[in-house]
Amino acid sequence: MTSLTASHAADLVAALLFILSLAGLSQHRTSRAGVVYGIAGMALALVATVVVAAQSITAGAVALIVLATALGAAMGLWRARRVEMTQMPELIAVLHSFVGLAAVLVGWNSYLEVEAHGTAQTEVGADLLGIHHAEVFIGIFIGAVTFTGSIVAFLKLSARIKSRPLTLPGKNALNVGALAAFVGLTVWFTISPNLPLMIAVTVLALALGWHLVASIGGGDMPVVVSMLNSYSGWAAAAAGFLLDNNLLIVTGALVGSSGAYLSYIMCKAMNRSFLSVIAGGFGIEAPSGAAEEQGEHREVRASEAAELLAQARSVVITPGYGMAVAQAQHPVAELTRRLREQGVEVRFGVHPVAGRLPGHMNVLLAEAKVPYDIVLEMDEINDDLADTSVVLVIGANDTVNPAATDDPASPIAGMPVLRVWEAEQVIVFKRSMASGYAGVQNPLFFRENTSMLFGDAKQSVEDILQALGTDGRRDAAPAARQATQVSH
Repeated sequence: MTSLTASHAADLVAALLFILSLAGLSQHRTSRAGVVYGIAGMALALVATVVVAAQSITAGAVALIVLATALGAAMGLWRARRVEMTQMPELIAVLHSFVGLAAVLVGWNSYLEVEAHGTAQTEVGADLLGIHHAEVFIGIFIGAVTFTGSIVAFLKLSARIKSRPLTLPGKNALNVGALAAFVGLTVWFTISPNLPLMIAVTVLALALGWHLVASIGGGDMPVVVSMLNSYSGWAAAAAGFLLDNNLLIVTGALVGSSGAYLSYIMCKAMNRSFLSVIAGGFGIEAPSGAAEEQGEHREVRASEAAELLAQARSVVITPGYGMAVAQAQHPVAELTRRLREQGVEVRFGVHPVAGRLPGHMNVLLAEAKVPYDIVLEMDEINDDLADTSVVLVIGANDTVNPAATDDPASPIAGMPVLRVWEAEQVIVFKRSMASGYAGVQNPLFFRENTSMLFGDAKQSVEDILQALGTDGRRDAAPAARQATQVSH
C-alpha cells in the first residue's frame, strides 16, 4: 500500500512536470527549462513504473524492462546527436509512429489476455466489461491511424515518395465510409467481442491512416506533423485507460489537446479549414502550368547585396526551409550581429508554417544564438515591412508569395503571407528559379524591387560577410546589376 501511494504521488509530480514542460516550451526564453522539466517528469514516471511493476512480476521480467529502457535511451541519445535540423520533421514523424504502434500492441495484448482467455469478468468486472471492449477497439483504431499516417508523413518529408496529394476517386466518401464502418464495428465488438473484428478494425485503421495523410499535399505538411502529434497523444491516453495508468492518460491528454490546438492555429495561419485537413485531402496542388516562370527576373551579386545592406536603415530577414537545408543559420546570425553593430536595425519575420515543422525556424535561430527579442511572428512584423529598407528572403518561397493575396485563382489564395514585396528592396536567396514545396510559382521573383541571389544560401551569406569586411564596412566596389530575360 505504501509503494502504491508513493507511485500515485510520483505520477502526480510527473504530471505537474509535464505541464511545466509545455508551459516552458511555449516561449524561447524558457524553452530549455521546459525540456529539462519534461526529461525529469519522464524519468520519474519510468522509475515509478518499474518500482510498482517489480512487486507483481518476476525479477527476470524487471530486468527485461530495465534492459529495454536502457536500450531505448541509448538509441534515442544516439539518434538525437546524429540528426540534422533538416531531418527533425521526419524524425518526429517516426517517433509518432512508435506511439501509435505501442497503442495498437497494448490494445491487442489487452484483448488476448483479458477477453480471449475468458478472464474478463475477474480482471475488469462484469459492469465495466462493455466499456473495456470499447476502450480496446478505440485504442487500436487511434493507434493504427497514427502509425500508418506517421509513416506516410515520414516518407513525404524525407522525399522518399512524392509530396503531392493522393486523389483517389471519391476520397472523401472513402474517409467517411471508413469512420462509419469503425463506429459500426465498435458497437458490434462491444456486444460480441471476437478475433475477426479485431483484425478488421486494425486493417481498416491502418488503411485509413495511410489514406488520410497521403491525401494531404506537401504544402500542408507542417499541419500534418502537429496533427499526428495530437493523434499520438490520444493514442497514448487510450493505452493509459487499458493499462489503468493515470499518468499515461494525463500525459496523452496534454499532448493530444496541445497538438490539436497547434494544428488549429496553423490552419488559421494558412487559411485552411481545420476539419478538412483532419479529414485528409486539402493539400495544395498547383494546376498544370502554375509553376512556369512569369517574366523577367534580376540577378544580384553578393558584393552588391552587401552594398545595399550597408546603406540600409532597417533589414528584415525571412527564413524558410532552404536556410535549414543549407545550414545557413550561423552565418545569418553573424550577419545580423555585424549589421546591428553598424547601427542597422535587423529583425526576423517568421511565418507560422515556415519550414517543415512548427517552430522549425525558431529552433534554428535559437541554435545560432540569434537574440529572441528580434525574432518576430508574421502578425508582429507584417505592418512594418512597408517601412523596411531591405528584406532578405533566405530559403522561403510559399510563405512570401503575393499570389496568395493578389490572385484569387491561385492554389494558395487567401493564405496569410509575409508581405515582403512592400519593402524598398527584396533580395531572394535561392538555388534556382524553381517553385517552392507547394509547386506554385512566386510572382515576387519578377517584381521590379526584387533581386535574385542564386547559389547555396550559406555560401551566399558568407560572401556578403566577406564583402562587408571585418569592421562592418564594405571592401568591394559595387557591381552593376545584370538583368536576365527569361522566356515566358
